Amino acid sequence: MEEYFKQKIRNVPDFPKKGIMFRDITTLLKDKESFNKSAIALYNFSKDVPIDKVVGIDSRGFIFGGILAHLLGTGFVLVRKPGKLPAETLSQSYTLEYGEDTLEIHKDAIKPGERILLHDDLLATGGTARAACDLIEKAGGIVVQVSFIIELAFLGGKDRFGGYIVNSLVSYDSE
Repeated sequence: MEEYFKQKIRNVPDFPKKGIMFRDITTLLKDKESFNKSAIALYNFSKDVPIDKVVGIDSRGFIFGGILAHLLGTGFVLVRKPGKLPAETLSQSYTLEYGEDTLEIHKDAIKPGERILLHDDLLATGGTARAACDLIEKAGGIVVQVSFIIELAFLGGKDRFGGYIVNSLVSYDSE
């Protein structure tokens, strides 16, 4: 099935800068068959895991995160960039290869002890998703699983998730 999904993902060389092979999921999303197969495959990773809420990371993590919450019969929580959530928030800063960034979640979004599935579209170096895990735990949640559409395995991001179950639909071993 991984090869099927790889064929549905567009490869865009030299985007956003020279030397980068951008993996574009918009081609997977616009095709109703691959979109639905992706949702079901992600659901199958999690259907037997006790989950109370799905958390999606801004912004492409919202697409399948919401679908997963629906299919799993759970609530859905947004992790956003600073200043995008209207109520009181918790925040988590993290280091990027070119600086620092911050994620936020509503302070009342997760109750202590709730079991969380975190979803995002892409795992590269793991900084953003790891910060989201830290934020979920700061809110009292327990991350029981992390899922992605794409893993860029050659960047080693999965190494930042010791102790977590991490799944992806496709994995690339090189640029």
